[in-house]
Amino acid sequence: MKHFILTTLFLIVINSISSSLNAETKIIYKIDIKKEIGSATWLYTQKGFEEAHEKNADIILIHMNTYGGEVLYADSIRTKILNEQLPVYVFIDNNAASAGALISIACDKIFMRPGGSFGAATVVNQTGEQMPDKYQSYMRATMRATAEAHGQDTIINGNDTIYKWKRDPMIAEAMVDERTVVPNLIDSGKTLTFTPQEAQKYNYCDGIVSSIDELVTDKLNIESYDLVVFKPTPIDEIRGFLMSTIIQGILIMLIIGGIYFELQTPGIGFPSIVAIAAALLYFAPLYIEGLAANWEILLFIIGLILVALEIFVIPGFGIVGILGIIFVIGGLTLSLLENVDFDFGPVQEGKIGKALLTVTAGISFGFALVIYLSSLIGAKGLFRGIALNTNLEKDAGYIGVSMEQKALVGMEGKASTDLRPSGKVFIDGEVYDAVAEIGFIPKNTVVKVVKYEMGQLYVQVVK
Repeated sequence: MKHFILTTLFLIVINSISSSLNAETKIIYKIDIKKEIGSATWLYTQKGFEEAHEKNADIILIHMNTYGGEVLYADSIRTKILNEQLPVYVFIDNNAASAGALISIACDKIFMRPGGSFGAATVVNQTGEQMPDKYQSYMRATMRATAEAHGQDTIINGNDTIYKWKRDPMIAEAMVDERTVVPNLIDSGKTLTFTPQEAQKYNYCDGIVSSIDELVTDKLNIESYDLVVFKPTPIDEIRGFLMSTIIQGILIMLIIGGIYFELQTPGIGFPSIVAIAAALLYFAPLYIEGLAANWEILLFIIGLILVALEIFVIPGFGIVGILGIIFVIGGLTLSLLENVDFDFGPVQEGKIGKALLTVTAGISFGFALVIYLSSLIGAKGLFRGIALNTNLEKDAGYIGVSMEQKALVGMEGKASTDLRPSGKVFIDGEVYDAVAEIGFIPKNTVVKVVKYEMGQLYVQVVK
């Protein structure tokens, strides 16, 4: 009996050790979204998903703590998540508001830290004011569609078959529109924001955890795992910054302003340097990302050449100038889109409008900046020390000087009066004021005009 018990215990220990050794180590790839959602976030997400596949990850985990950001970039991330083959989970570490809520709903599972919040996806502008209803309508539909993408559960109750959404689309809409009513959850006039317990009750949270380790071991039941964290490089940070909509608009302003001020002065100067640097910073990250093709950059350059020809070579303003403007706007806009030549199939909905808005806003503000800075040149303010005053008033002692007498240099005539040293001379049937270059000149002496300076003729005796 004793031998049997020892054998049994030995087999249990061996089986336990074998199971532990055979337990597969899972690779969990973590991507942080812990700042405002924008171009940098979208760039990190794309690169992070690519690296997750390269490292044969089993799960992609988004570690989120954000108050929101740009909806179009959030929509791009949402689409990326919905189309991803690997399971994508999100751990809401305190906040997932606005655009962060949209990304969270797209994930396969949602986990929240105690005390966190999730929702409030109303579209607002830079000042925090609510945008018009057409923007809210787009966001409402996007939130509903994202919730619907997770499908329905089929519930059979006797002879009845009930289809229940895994994530109720109307709850997602209520996070955007205060007019949406969800019975027993939220009344009209309030925008929905979930606490962890509320989110779990309505199937918008799959677990409340205090840490990633608790999430993995307790909720996903994974005993052995490697956590790989995506770390953006400094180049990624720079690219993400330059691809921001606001920065792109500022660069376009600098391009337009630099070109304008360079056209006002001959040669290559500081405005040219500013315009060229801004153009390089605008196109370089887009070219690296594969958005800006060679022909799109060439289109922009050709547009600038046509505008210059219209200004300096061709009189008036006609078809060449109009084509130049179209080419410039076209090159800047197409560089922001994922089109293949003129195939806009890969371009996501709303991207064309956003690209046009970015370019036209940048150009408009650029011209406004030009007008403002031009008003400062020479009169007052920033540029008064480096430029001449534009208004030379007669009351201040300024007078105009005719340059027609310069043509008399080299011509001969007679002194109409004595020049001591000033007097009058008679040249080609006209009488002019003149100054003797050397000594005094008697009346009727033959003289020759030797120079014209500061509005005054200078003559010498003809020998």
